[in-house]
Amino acid sequence: MTTPATPDREKVVSKLPGRLKQDLKVRAAQHGLEIQQAVEQGITRWCRLASATETVETDGAESFGTFLPQGQWDEFRRIAGDRGVSLTQGLAQSVKLWLDVNPSPGVESAAATRRIVVCNQKGGVGKTAITAGLGEALAEDRGSLLPVRVAKQLLKALRASDTGADAPAQEDDLDVEQLPGLGKRVLLVDFDPQCHLTNQLGATPLPMNGDSLTNHMGSTPKGDLRDLIVAVEPETFGDRLHLLPACHDAFLLDVRLSSVRAREAALERALEPLEADYDVIVVDCPPSLGLSMDAAVYYGRRRDGEEPGNSGPLVVVQAEDSSADAYDLLTTQIEDLRNDLKLDIDYLGIVVNLYDGRRGYIATSSLQGWVDIKDPRVVGLVGDLKEQKEAVRVKRPLLSYAPSSQQAVSMRALAREIS
Repeated sequence: MTTPATPDREKVVSKLPGRLKQDLKVRAAQHGLEIQQAVEQGITRWCRLASATETVETDGAESFGTFLPQGQWDEFRRIAGDRGVSLTQGLAQSVKLWLDVNPSPGVESAAATRRIVVCNQKGGVGKTAITAGLGEALAEDRGSLLPVRVAKQLLKALRASDTGADAPAQEDDLDVEQLPGLGKRVLLVDFDPQCHLTNQLGATPLPMNGDSLTNHMGSTPKGDLRDLIVAVEPETFGDRLHLLPACHDAFLLDVRLSSVRAREAALERALEPLEADYDVIVVDCPPSLGLSMDAAVYYGRRRDGEEPGNSGPLVVVQAEDSSADAYDLLTTQIEDLRNDLKLDIDYLGIVVNLYDGRRGYIATSSLQGWVDIKDPRVVGLVGDLKEQKEAVRVKRPLLSYAPSSQQAVSMRALAREIS
């Protein structure tokens, strides 16, 4: 099937549906790759996703063997177990993922603007801070080296909880690298009628008698949505970071959507004309489980030809019990929408925000509970520190107000973890 095992590769045997095996053989040849290379790439991508992709039909799967780098199959087995899928199902998802992102030569994969839906129906978990910090981290200058906390941060915090330590790891114990900024063109969308994101970034909420996102979603626009967009500290972010401010009229959005045609697609109809101007659109959702939340989740669904894990919900939680109850309600709504409308929705992961291990057993055990979910997995851990509160007080972006703070480097780690 492929070249024999070498000292750095091992033979693995599983099962794969015949149609996927044939498609893999043909597509790998089209791209000038050996089958083992294609499978290796597919498994690597699948393991990096925050959650498993949609189920693949595996009835009649046949024996399939290949050679993978030493240790990759063991890592794959572990992650498949964490996600509760069989090795056959996980391998089928991995191969399908590789096929999806490597179309036949001459067929271009859809280059979709990333749509990140930051959500949790519980208020006070810090969705707005994560929305702003993530957007800022995505927009920072490619020509600058910036401190980034690597993923080991989470592992060290977990070791502290496993050993019963009361205090989180100290800042000088955590691994920080100097990396270039990501340089993305980012639009932050304040979708919350409370206007927290708008106020925190020093902008002014839109007037009630003017145009707004609500008007565009309700099919009563008063102008071009682009005219409402404002730049966020262009001297810092190079005019790459923009904000669509909120308006208090969004308190009436669910009522207005109840009479709108195809209301689940209302947010997409409003924002889609803006997508060509941005690499990433980050939506700060209201603490709600109403029609507006349906519209936000629909906007983050995977579109035809879009790479899995490119867009979707990013769930912000805290390490405490009420956050877990809210998470269950939110994921139930997302799953209902997925099933009712037959959508592909990829969770981008869970962010544990405002964490402080000094709060003791409730905090550390709750953090462990979030990590134990596995699918979706925890992709970020952000501490409860003073810099974010100070940035809000002075209405400045965190990453320009305190660019070397522990929270700032954690935001950069989050941006890279979901990229």
